[in-house]
Amino acid sequence: MITPAIEQVDPATLRKVIVAAGIGNFVEWFDFAVYGFLATTIAQQFFPSGDASVALLKTFAVFAVAFAFRPLGGLFFGMLGDRIGRKRTLAFTILLMAGATTIIGLLPTYAAIGVTAPILLTIIRCAQGFSAGGEYAGACAYLMEHAPRGKRAWYGSFVPVSTFSAFAAAAIFAYALEASLSADAMSSWGWRLPFLVAAPLGLVGLYLRWKLDETPAFQAVTEEHAVAHSPLKETLRNHGAAICALGAFISLTALSFYMFTTYFATYLQVAGGLSRATALLVSLIALLFAAAMCPVAGAFSDKVGRRATVISACVLLAVMVYPSFLMASSGSFAGSIVGVMLLATGAVLCNVVTAALLSETFPTRTRYTASAITYNMAYTIFGGTAPLMATWLIGVTGSNLSPAFYLIVIALLGLVGGLALPETSKVSLHDVDGSLAKRPGMQPAV
Repeated sequence: MITPAIEQVDPATLRKVIVAAGIGNFVEWFDFAVYGFLATTIAQQFFPSGDASVALLKTFAVFAVAFAFRPLGGLFFGMLGDRIGRKRTLAFTILLMAGATTIIGLLPTYAAIGVTAPILLTIIRCAQGFSAGGEYAGACAYLMEHAPRGKRAWYGSFVPVSTFSAFAAAAIFAYALEASLSADAMSSWGWRLPFLVAAPLGLVGLYLRWKLDETPAFQAVTEEHAVAHSPLKETLRNHGAAICALGAFISLTALSFYMFTTYFATYLQVAGGLSRATALLVSLIALLFAAAMCPVAGAFSDKVGRRATVISACVLLAVMVYPSFLMASSGSFAGSIVGVMLLATGAVLCNVVTAALLSETFPTRTRYTASAITYNMAYTIFGGTAPLMATWLIGVTGSNLSPAFYLIVIALLGLVGGLALPETSKVSLHDVDGSLAKRPGMQPAV
């Protein structure tokens, strides 16, 4: 068994780990966020149509299709990470994502090459989805396997911090372009700039990740010759119940995250009548608020436990989502900010506790595989389809508030799944021999 000292990582190393995990995740989500914020412009460039709503639906459909490749990427990179380690796997994911995003910035449009343009866009978006499948769960595992036991949610909260910061940076970039460029310049070349930024950011992230060591937990498993030879088979055999329960809760994490970060900029324009620049400014303010709230939510979760945090997040979203959408559709700048912040608070709690649960629920031998499968299945079904479902629901029902009721239903599903999970805030992530008492439906975290 690993001694308690293995869990004591020096503060300097922890800071480097936070930066390495965070910058890779930042690049990952900056790339995805740019696509969402520039959805209306991308629709004009790749899906020209007499009906703007149809073009927007096609753009969001490509957004959703890319998510279909997330489970495949999670499966591939998860098994790779459990076999060769977290460090090398995470270096590969950031390289693939940055490369694919840079190519989007160089793609010819529909006007230049016709139907080939949206086909190429779809293929490259699928490559992004594949790499994203291995990024978030791996970054969480890498950081959590270094963090001290009593402050895992606090340290883990810096992964969501980098996520929300990435969306904020994308919003700033998109807002600056909208404010400084003419409509013709934006359509001609301005929309390409955020995608091209991925190249230097990806190289920086790759360098930082490659310079760090493997996690203490995975090193311990390697030294004990306990690396899983078939992590997928072991995951499906031992952790099916845990995957279902945690996946149900992460469905709420995924939906609230994409409703808040990606769809709301469009919703403020369509339902609230705000200009594109104003809608991006509102989203930016809320994203900065969310990034600042993550460590607070992490400290809260470490204090009250994971189950209490899960309950708080589900109840808060179920109660606040209706007034959030109502205020966001008012057309008022101040009302829109308050409305988005209401949704952001619940989304932050969900994301922070999810970052902790992904690692605490599964053992080191199969942690990357099990957490990546769970996370990506939920995000594919409920996250990638969030903008598409919201747009479709408004079109079918004629009510701008219909997405709020959809989120309430998923909040109830998330509550059921979350309550099926045991309390994991105090378990060790470094117990190689698996001596912790087994819990119903899952193996102990080791």
